[in-house]
Amino acid sequence: MSLDKLKSIIDSSNNIVFFGGAGVSTESSIPDFRSENGLYKTKNNLSYPPETMLSHSFFIKHPEDFFEFYKAKMIYKDAKPNAAHNALAELERRGKLKAIITQNVDGLHQAAGSKNVLELHGSIHRNYCMQCRKFFDLDYIINSNATIPKCDNCASTIKPDVVLYEEGLDSDIIERSVKYISIADTLIVGGTSLVVYPAAGLIRYFKGTNLILINKSSTPYDNEASLVINDSIGKALSSIL
Repeated sequence: MSLDKLKSIIDSSNNIVFFGGAGVSTESSIPDFRSENGLYKTKNNLSYPPETMLSHSFFIKHPEDFFEFYKAKMIYKDAKPNAAHNALAELERRGKLKAIITQNVDGLHQAAGSKNVLELHGSIHRNYCMQCRKFFDLDYIINSNATIPKCDNCASTIKPDVVLYEEGLDSDIIERSVKYISIADTLIVGGTSLVVYPAAGLIRYFKGTNLILINKSSTPYDNEASLVINDSIGKALSSIL
């Protein structure tokens, strides 16, 4: 019944925005962060907690340890788009979905064919020299023989273009996200528990008709939603096509 309602809402909507978190990519075998099997819960035999190792200050003070962890736990180059990514790309092609706002850094939405993707936390596919600002792709980081990837132009340290703890989100991305959400008639939120701010606060700007939450666990916004689906996001979204 809930999937029938989901399809009905999608069919009658022409200005849909999707806001997604780590749960969107778990079906591509990329671990999330806070679930029982997530990155923050698993035993990694690390000298520091993952949250510490993904902070700006740790990157600056311990770049070798940062890159060892980053390459092992944050990069999944062989991951492929799943049913959720593909369904969203199809909705965009049909003109119904206007924007994807994602907390993920894996680039799988673009790999599936989505064009208008707002990456709140950056992307592993973009990396830049902290000195001369030259950009490098993911292969440069993966194939670097140095423990700390260095710029081939000025030999300075390269930083992944991802938002680490202690760093602010891109104000332009936030502004554009707010605009899309505020004028949408339907907001689909998937694969996020909506507890991480400031990203989770974006949902407050939605003034449209249909708020749809698709997540395997409950969220603080369940009581405000038009429809709540506690199931696989790939299964739910692919069912509407």
